[in-house]
Amino acid sequence: MTRVLLDTCALVWAVAEPEALSSSARDVLSAAGTEVCVSPISCAEIACAVERGRLWLDRHWKTWFRGHLKQNEWLLVDVDLGIIEEAYSLPEPFHRDPGDRILVATARTLRCPLVTADRKILDYPHVDGLW
Repeated sequence: MTRVLLDTCALVWAVAEPEALSSSARDVLSAAGTEVCVSPISCAEIACAVERGRLWLDRHWKTWFRGHLKQNEWLLVDVDLGIIEEAYSLPEPFHRDPGDRILVATARTLRCPLVTADRKILDYPHVDGLW
């Protein structure tokens, strides 16, 4: 079984605009036996984007997020103390964005690739990025 973690943009694109994903990301996400993981930090980032008018959803962000987790059978992984400790102990250099830190730390903790189009993360040598 292959396990991957979606970053927030990849999650939104997988739901609303799958053609925005790379062909590699689409292949992995649609492959039988892929366990797709999602961090609760993505829920927070989606809520913030909706509140700021940067993202429009067809329903409240809570219902949207939970509904797509269930519909796609994605696994919600806990952000625990170990992930927070990892997020703020990442090998330097890494940028300050707390959401990205938590996502990278989660992928490192789960020992799985992070599906992301974020060049800063893809160029970071201490996490396996997939795009």
